[in-house]
Amino acid sequence: MWPAPVLDRQPVVRTLDRLADHARVVQGIRVETVASGDWIVVRTANSVYSLAALGDGNYRVSGGWFTARGADSTVVRIAGCTWGGPALHTRLIAAPGMYLEFTNGVRTTRIRDVRLVRGASGPH
Repeated sequence: MWPAPVLDRQPVVRTLDRLADHARVVQGIRVETVASGDWIVVRTANSVYSLAALGDGNYRVSGGWFTARGADSTVVRIAGCTWGGPALHTRLIAAPGMYLEFTNGVRTTRIRDVRLVRGASGPH
């Protein structure tokens, strides 16, 4: 016999207010913590991306979708991170559990891990 269905569970509603509250505490790499010369390595459900910070919000990206399209070393900007819907956290570069979105329209699969490697220019 199958267990009786649970009817009292309410779906989690992601309102804009709830997303904004969560955005303040999410652990990840934020725009203001990255300097020119730094590297960000993002491991997603399907790929690994390598992002070299060039300054002025530009990154030289390799891996994942870019490698599959023969477009390694493409210079792009990062639009931000999303939870999978249209709400975009523009001050967050990458965070586990979220999706990285580039300004060329590419959105990664769910991020599993992210690492910031400081460039040789010294402490930031």
